[in-house]
Amino acid sequence: MNSLIQGIGIPLPSLRLDDSHAFARKHIISLLQKCKTAEEICPIHATVVKHGHEDDPFILFELLRMCAKCNSIGYASKVFQRISNPNVYLYTAFIDVLVSSGLYLDCIRIYIQMIEEFIEPDNYVITSVLRACGFQLNLRKGREIHGQALKLGLCSNRSVKLKLIELYGKCGELGDAQRLFDEMPKKDVVALTVMISCFFDHGMVDKAIVMFNFLKTKDAVCWTAMIDGLVRNGEANKALKLFRQMQREGVRPNQVTIVCILSACAQLGTLELGKWIHSYVNKYDIEINHLVGSALINMYSRCGNIDEAEKIFCSLQQRDVTTYNSLIVGFSLNGKSVEAVQIFQRMVSGGIKPTNITFTAVLNACSQGGLVDLGFEIFETMSIEYGIEPQIEHYGCLVDLLGRAGRVEEAYKFITNMKLPPDNVIWGSLLGACKNHKKFELGEKVAQILFESGEADSGTYILLSNMYSSWGKFEQAAELRKKLKELGVEKEPGCSSIEVANEIHEFLLGDIRHPQREEIYKTLKELTRILCLRGYCPDTESISPDIGDQEKRWALSIHSERLAICYGLISTKPQTTIRVVKNLRVCNDCHTFVKFVSEITGREIVLRDRNRFHHLRNGVCSCADFW
Repeated sequence: MNSLIQGIGIPLPSLRLDDSHAFARKHIISLLQKCKTAEEICPIHATVVKHGHEDDPFILFELLRMCAKCNSIGYASKVFQRISNPNVYLYTAFIDVLVSSGLYLDCIRIYIQMIEEFIEPDNYVITSVLRACGFQLNLRKGREIHGQALKLGLCSNRSVKLKLIELYGKCGELGDAQRLFDEMPKKDVVALTVMISCFFDHGMVDKAIVMFNFLKTKDAVCWTAMIDGLVRNGEANKALKLFRQMQREGVRPNQVTIVCILSACAQLGTLELGKWIHSYVNKYDIEINHLVGSALINMYSRCGNIDEAEKIFCSLQQRDVTTYNSLIVGFSLNGKSVEAVQIFQRMVSGGIKPTNITFTAVLNACSQGGLVDLGFEIFETMSIEYGIEPQIEHYGCLVDLLGRAGRVEEAYKFITNMKLPPDNVIWGSLLGACKNHKKFELGEKVAQILFESGEADSGTYILLSNMYSSWGKFEQAAELRKKLKELGVEKEPGCSSIEVANEIHEFLLGDIRHPQREEIYKTLKELTRILCLRGYCPDTESISPDIGDQEKRWALSIHSERLAICYGLISTKPQTTIRVVKNLRVCNDCHTFVKFVSEITGREIVLRDRNRFHHLRNGVCSCADFW
């Protein structure tokens, strides 16, 4: 035992338990507080047991608390099971371990065990178990605990009330959350931040903004809650403006703020602003831990700079599954499917267990790269090697994998033999593959399945309409578009954005709002003329025959990504990379057009559409025309 302790650098005199018990306890607790891993906790605990002090509640409390800090759930469980008569404080410590490990059901179960043993809860354990109920969205059990807190007179406790507000907010009971909030005599910044998060959780952006503005003093936590809420609700531009306001008011962002604002940059594809945030992190010595590191990897990946994302990954001293997931997703998005699989293999060989998210990412990478056999091999390892039962999203990746590879009949058979019932996303993926690979009869069959099951949505109508147009069945396509109008469903308009001089410029189809519109359209016209001389021929087959050839070509030429690219050409220096983000899948004709543009201008064009990145250089795309 002594050699074990010496091996981890613990001074032996501190563990002499023949001194007064209080003195020994103080030293043991001090030693426990210095532990960073379960391996360091173990020998100290062994010495405690050896000297007959394993029932000391103060030592046990600190032991359980340090297990939570070191994420040693297994060791904590063994410790707790050996306690003969745990009191409320030891129950609280163990419940905190379970909550911090995400084991919310176990947390609630242990709390029930405590109640059944007639141990009266206090405000600390009530707060912890309410937190678990909130994470699990367990409204029924949360209401039961609320009732217990009322009987015990604990609802006046500020921490309990805040957790109740949070619980009801997460579960959608905003009326109850608001009532409890209104009952609070002192509505400080913490209480207001909790209510703001409740509103954001349910898309009530305007109410959250109003409450944020009822605030005279705002701390970093409150600013961060607002930025995070805006990002989660698709208001990334507003989040960036708020971040700038936060800086003007002299509030220093914390690590969580940085993660949120990097997520906003990733959404918008604003690389220059993302770089500035990165330099800000370095300037103010904000620690690049696994969370900030993952956010930086995600930002660079989603802004099309996968090389920088990989550099960040390699520079991190600590990498967890989240960090690996970020890079796997980044490689997949940027057309580096083989590299994504290699990182996955490196992760598992290093002893890091993959999660559901990991498998979704690596299977999607296989789909993007046409790695059919490898994708199915990885899918098989999920349950066999890692005990993870495939979810609907994993089956969806395989359907997409087969569909992209043109094996649509095989994809159809795979769907009919799935262990889980297919959803509209999976059927929609197959319908899109049928359209792309001109398997029109099967596409009609798939669409009929969606209509009969009641799973058809606006995307089904649009895909089927586009398929009919490609098939030459323009009357049927027109009927579907008419049906969409009758249902009051409008097709999402194409929108493309480009960042120039730290300012974001957005373009819609045929947009004439931009102050430089005349120069943009002049450039577009000249480019089209040159491209036609180089062999570019607009793909007008899928456009209704009701309009003439010239109108068809014009309809294609004014797509939003072309306008954004033309603005980039006239507003940036030669050789500068042009980066464009589009909200929809880039069409075949625009993809061809942009390849030609990259060749004749000598520019690299990075085009991010709804599904992935296209890195275009010298007339060649990173997707190898497979997207």
